[in-house]
Amino acid sequence: MAELFNVYPLYDIEPVRAQGSYLWDTNGTRYLDLYGGHAVISVGHTHPRYVQALTDQLHKISFYSNSVRIPQQQELADKLGSLSEHPDYALFLCNSGAEANENALKLASFHNGRTQVIAFRKGFHGRTAGAVAATDNPSIVAPVNYNKHVTFLPYNDAEAAREAITTETSAVIVEGIQGVGGIHVASDDFLQTLRKRCDETGTVLILDGVQCGYGRSGKFFSHQFSGIQADIISMAKGMGNGFPIGGILISPKFKASFGLLGTTFGGNHLACTAAIAVLDIMKEEGLIENAVRMGDYFMNGIRQIGGYKELRGRGLMIGIEYDFPVESLRKNLLFEHKQFTGVAGKTIIRLLPSLAIGTDEADIFLEALEKCLKTEQTAA
Repeated sequence: MAELFNVYPLYDIEPVRAQGSYLWDTNGTRYLDLYGGHAVISVGHTHPRYVQALTDQLHKISFYSNSVRIPQQQELADKLGSLSEHPDYALFLCNSGAEANENALKLASFHNGRTQVIAFRKGFHGRTAGAVAATDNPSIVAPVNYNKHVTFLPYNDAEAAREAITTETSAVIVEGIQGVGGIHVASDDFLQTLRKRCDETGTVLILDGVQCGYGRSGKFFSHQFSGIQADIISMAKGMGNGFPIGGILISPKFKASFGLLGTTFGGNHLACTAAIAVLDIMKEEGLIENAVRMGDYFMNGIRQIGGYKELRGRGLMIGIEYDFPVESLRKNLLFEHKQFTGVAGKTIIRLLPSLAIGTDEADIFLEALEKCLKTEQTAA
């Protein structure tokens, strides 16, 4: 019998049904989802409008290649440009966040003919060759993933960036809020310095919005808090609410030509239908505004409970850092209180719930967190 390649440590839980912010397993046990499968579930599980849109499209046509007209691509570009306030940017569609960053780095190099890349410590941009080379995690960079062209700088260090970005730099790639790195928020001064220095040197500024984009921070892209414009913006996770899709928004300064970028599956009928449904739901249900309200609600509740070392984040991208390893806390939340959360490193609980989450769900989490922390203190 063939075996799965064993690269994922698995919890002995098998979800078989989902709705809104909840999952049910094979035993009928209900779980509160505060992680959205790595920030993927943006409008809630199995939203009726989302399900209907995909079902209707599946009965028509599910796939053909980019050698024919696919009108859903233009509809997606129009709606994305409008809601994200980037109506003059072009859209290239692919299948994942890693692919989005891969194409962003390639396009930057095509544009200015350079090879050097600036990335940042604790940054994560994906596992494909170019993206993983710019990811600060040596354990997932294979010898074949050449990365001698990448310089890693301290995150939020404007002065280090000002000195390192030169006329030999092809691209700077940065997350507006680091996700895997521990929910570190980029300062306005840091991002504004990157923008200014990239302008001075002809360097392409790539904002990785794969996790911190798509309304999660309370703006469509988290770097918009700083008032800057990126040259290229990458996105994926929340874009399709679980259907694989990624893309890059591309400044008008870049010129397209046939064959410059390409993909077989990117921008297919089903993927675009999923992404259009997500944008329609986000707009009509005010989910970006809800991310602001509920982010404040979660943060205020966590502050009242206390016991943490540092609380970071924006909107519904929240990191709670403790001065102890959080593995047992996370397991207690999952197995005793039936709540999915994430981690970053060994000491940070990461919350990335649906943008449609409400106060009832937040209260359930806050009550459980308080109980779990008392258990941790007793054990200590």
